[in-house]
Amino acid sequence: MKNIIKRIKRDIVSEVVAKTPLDFAEQISAKFGNKIYLKREDLTPVHSFKLRGAYHKIRTLNPQQLAQGVITCSAGNHAQGVAFSAQKLGISATIVMPKITPQIKVDAVKLFGAKVELFGNNFDEASDFAQEISKQNGQTFIHAFDDADVIAGQATIACELLEQLDKIDYIFVPVGGGGLISGIASVIKNERPEIKIIGVEPLDSAALTKSISQNTHAVLAEVGIFADGVAVKKVGVENLRLAKDLVDETVLVSSDEMCAAIKDIYNENRNVVEPSGALALAGAKRYLQEKQLQSKNIISIVSGANMNFDRLRYIAERADLGEQNEAIIAVTIPEQAGSFLAFCELLDDHGITEFNYRFAAENQARVFVGVALKDGLAEKQALIAKLSKSFDVLDMSENTIAKTHIRYMVGGRAAVEDEVLYRFEFPERPGALLNFLQKVGKKWNISLFHYRNHGADFGRVLIGLQAQNTAELERRFDELGYFYQNESTNRAYQYFL
Repeated sequence: MKNIIKRIKRDIVSEVVAKTPLDFAEQISAKFGNKIYLKREDLTPVHSFKLRGAYHKIRTLNPQQLAQGVITCSAGNHAQGVAFSAQKLGISATIVMPKITPQIKVDAVKLFGAKVELFGNNFDEASDFAQEISKQNGQTFIHAFDDADVIAGQATIACELLEQLDKIDYIFVPVGGGGLISGIASVIKNERPEIKIIGVEPLDSAALTKSISQNTHAVLAEVGIFADGVAVKKVGVENLRLAKDLVDETVLVSSDEMCAAIKDIYNENRNVVEPSGALALAGAKRYLQEKQLQSKNIISIVSGANMNFDRLRYIAERADLGEQNEAIIAVTIPEQAGSFLAFCELLDDHGITEFNYRFAAENQARVFVGVALKDGLAEKQALIAKLSKSFDVLDMSENTIAKTHIRYMVGGRAAVEDEVLYRFEFPERPGALLNFLQKVGKKWNISLFHYRNHGADFGRVLIGLQAQNTAELERRFDELGYFYQNESTNRAYQYFL
């Protein structure tokens, strides 16, 4: 902690980042009974806090190092931070990105004059390549988070917060590699140790939480792709050392909760932030509800706003689920005259967001319905209890297959022998689907296929195959290197497909 504080040079960071606003979130505060403030790091020149650490690190380099230039590996906000900093200082910069990086991100970095190298199919391969170039060419490698001077640059946010608000009870910080939270916590716990520092991670990318709970430096086998700004398999060594001593708690949130937080921030100030930018607010909302806190001064770090426009469709679809303003339920009703009417009458005056009806068997039918809610979880539970008195009801609000695929598919149940269902995440790059089909070959027949582009680096695919030997099939899948999961026992599949 003392080492980080000694390194902080606020005058350096202020050369590129003016003190960002701390906005009072009036609507969210009224809803949760606390004073909630948003630290607007989305308003820096590169729309992310990453510029602070990148510039702070590069400005500490000596003239010889600056003359040799810098290199980093990143497909996101750190890449833009390094490129912007290099342009500002008039030095060369090389940014290594995985081949799967969307062109929009490549173009954004090139606009700052940096050289882009595309290498490897994932971050780890690209990072190894970047560090090899660094050794060969003498360029200084600028790590995205595991570097004391980068951490010290991010720590300047905490210095500003202490000047902007006299009374602070909690600070919620998004966590990826740990550079931001270790920097903020170093300053806060040195100056105001009574302030609670809460780290927020996605449920499917919780490297810090796992490391702290297991008292080890955990490496995740897979990470979620929705909040790509925090999608790392492990936190930094220095970051973990600091966080273990300085972070009070961590909280985990779902993608739907992040979508709801993006909507909250938009409703507050008409700004659209990226998923990792809304991560801290999603965590604050969950924490306040679980702990039943009242009348506290809460700060949420809005870490960035670099998002593809195409992703807004997906976010809008999932925000109401994350806010508990919608429920998705599956209902089995008798296939007889009057039963459909009886079901609809039980819905009373609930608004219907979606309705799908399908004959399932000789004596029963399935209904897939979206219901608007006004009072959140309690209202959903009451409605399901009411419907369950007359019908078989299944809550699908947390079922990934139902939310991502089923509600957008046509058709219905099919009598396909030996069918197995798999969920895949395909990299959004030319040839990805062809590569998959070549691995499947002609041995297994494809019986179902559904794909949706969500404007992210990866697309989501649902595929059915006729296969008696899934072990052999999954060996082929393993060769691809794509994330996949067997969903053959998923109730949404069994009910509707």
